[in-house]
Amino acid sequence: MNRSPVSRPAVRSLPPWLAHAFRAQRGPVPWSAVIRGTLAAGPLLLAGVLAGLTAEGVLAAIGAMLAGINDRPGGRRASVGRLGTPALAGALGLLAGTYGGQHLSAVPLTLVLTVFGLAAGSVSAIGPVASAAGTQLLVTVAVGAGTPGGPPGWQGALAFLAGALWLLLLRLALPTPGALAGDFRFDGERQAVADVYDAVAALLDAAGGDTAPARRAALTAALDHAQDALAGPRLRRHTASAAERRVHAQYRAALPLAEAATALAWAGEPLCARASEGPRRLAAAVRDNTAAGPLPAPTRAAPALRALDDALLRAAEAFDRAGSARHLTLGRRGGVRGALRAVFGTAGREYGLRVALCFGAGAGIAQALHHTGWYGSHPHWYWLPLTVVFLVKPDLGPLVSRVLCRAAGTVLGALAFAALAALLPDPAGLIVLVTVCGALLPVSTRHFAALTAVVTVFVLALIMVGGEPQACVGRIAETMVACALVLIVGHLPMPGRHGAGVRARLAAAGGAAHAYLVHVLAETGDHTERWALRREAYRTLAEARTAIAVSAAELPTLARHTRGTDQVAAVLERLVDTTTACAVHLDDTGRLTPRHTGQLDSALRELEAGGRDWTGLRRAA
Repeated sequence: MNRSPVSRPAVRSLPPWLAHAFRAQRGPVPWSAVIRGTLAAGPLLLAGVLAGLTAEGVLAAIGAMLAGINDRPGGRRASVGRLGTPALAGALGLLAGTYGGQHLSAVPLTLVLTVFGLAAGSVSAIGPVASAAGTQLLVTVAVGAGTPGGPPGWQGALAFLAGALWLLLLRLALPTPGALAGDFRFDGERQAVADVYDAVAALLDAAGGDTAPARRAALTAALDHAQDALAGPRLRRHTASAAERRVHAQYRAALPLAEAATALAWAGEPLCARASEGPRRLAAAVRDNTAAGPLPAPTRAAPALRALDDALLRAAEAFDRAGSARHLTLGRRGGVRGALRAVFGTAGREYGLRVALCFGAGAGIAQALHHTGWYGSHPHWYWLPLTVVFLVKPDLGPLVSRVLCRAAGTVLGALAFAALAALLPDPAGLIVLVTVCGALLPVSTRHFAALTAVVTVFVLALIMVGGEPQACVGRIAETMVACALVLIVGHLPMPGRHGAGVRARLAAAGGAAHAYLVHVLAETGDHTERWALRREAYRTLAEARTAIAVSAAELPTLARHTRGTDQVAAVLERLVDTTTACAVHLDDTGRLTPRHTGQLDSALRELEAGGRDWTGLRRAA
């Protein structure tokens, strides 16, 4: 869960490892996701209770809840993989955990769960969807193993999968509020592409000012989101409908505009307001699904301005026709080979070992505490390893921030549930409570403590509906044990070096920048390949920046291992920006100016001083 933090003066004065816990994402309420959450877990639980299948209803509600956590804005086609892949992993985990808990004693079961932790942690290094799948796998393995006496493994797995697929069906079928009058099938894609045009306009407005670097980063984020929104499983190579071809063509038309805007921002000279008017009109046309109409032409006084004008003309043509049926190259992701490199690379190994150690130790401690009856007689022990799963994930924020937010959220959620459980009738009131929590999930994901509080109330309500007494004190105590365990393991030395994940992402960004620069200097004239390489360069840089920011907000004992990586990322960003400016200038004049070559030479020298061999490229530049 990568977040866009909102800083306040009081927060800025705190140490980075503490300030991060107070940061939250802001934005409009995602009413579509709120409606889906309302219609998912609560109704599924009610159907299970009415049908006399309460245990299956509880598992279906859990499946819908975990799918709701992964329910993000974007394209409907892309949501199939974003929600479906973790759901399949969760069903597999529940199946394996249930049979393992039934047939293995404590020690072999702990070893098996440790192996699951190693696999899930390593796979999580691939990317956000793989990370969500690894999380759900471990959560459901813990639930299945730690809940003896539940339904048969296959039956529970089907119920869990049915709950997740129900939310996915709602995601695919329900229109976005406000989109009822038109074709709502691609409203998520249109919104994402429109945001790209708005980001281009904002960067043009910021050219020559102090906010230009932040606007360029915002443009990268918008392009990344649009790329993800347009991606998704398909049965054939080409787009099937005119509406989809149109939105793909509009995305393609935004790529040269983004390139020209980046080159203008690199030049550092302010632009007149007329320059950004065209992209803003295109953004409105995308949102309203209308033709572009007349566009104001910018002046053509410089190569980048001429490139902007040409890109606007091509965009107007793309908007006025349905779009071609050719396959769209959205970006250059690593594919199977890249995924395997991530799993078996330094980042995958380090993360896998840490998850395995935390999850295995959590499962062992939980079973020991369960068998000794330290907090009374309860038929399950999954809470502690389940808590460990969320605490050990670096994509949820720095370690101390995760621990503080998890502890605070659990205490708040448990106390709130204790008060509500004393007032609400069982089970009707608890089912209503589950429905309310399902609606709150999409909003609570903006802060880890809020998400923890909502999930705590949600799960405790499900436990009581399942026929068990509420155990708020035990849940709080187990959470504190899990927090202490993850803090200890998080600071233990591991094979290799601390911060391997950050260095791996920085190395990937360096490789993508290298490939992009080689292509531009070769002057092949293949713009589609160039735009794909530019997208990959900026995307990997953004991922590296995110990892560096998370590492910088760790405790000093951990943050010191990645000290200086932000300077390397800044040099790479400067190199990629300069490469983009070079590409635009070469298109117009066929040669580079001394300023272009000087900036390239300066950035490459700095990278060589850091240990990378870019000598050949510097000579070519």
